[in-house]
Amino acid sequence: MQKAELLRYIINGLAATLVHYSVLNFNLLVIEFESAGVANMVAACFGIAVSFIGSRYYVYRGHTNSLSSQFVRFSLLYAFIALLHGVILFIWTDVYALNHHVGFLLATFFQVLFSYLGNKVLVFKNEN
Repeated sequence: MQKAELLRYIINGLAATLVHYSVLNFNLLVIEFESAGVANMVAACFGIAVSFIGSRYYVYRGHTNSLSSQFVRFSLLYAFIALLHGVILFIWTDVYALNHHVGFLLATFFQVLFSYLGNKVLVFKNEN
């Protein structure tokens, strides 16, 4: 069961990351946000929404806590993760003027580290 859950987590994470990355590029290349950090924070909201829906209904099927409990915990966890992601991208791209694609990958690496365990232990847990 753990392997199936991990595979579902990876699939859900890839979908959420694709949405996040697509919105980030739209913000930078089409809307022409001046700050990659701000563009990323906006994009993170879209990726986070996809992640929550996928986690609740696809990844963590054995959860027993309520939707409201999950939403509050998820929001707090992902507010921290989005802030971390935005700060990394801001420093990488806005401060050091490095490529935003590489910065996004670096920030996403740290996001994945916190996301799986945070979701499993804090958000979509079995409260029995």
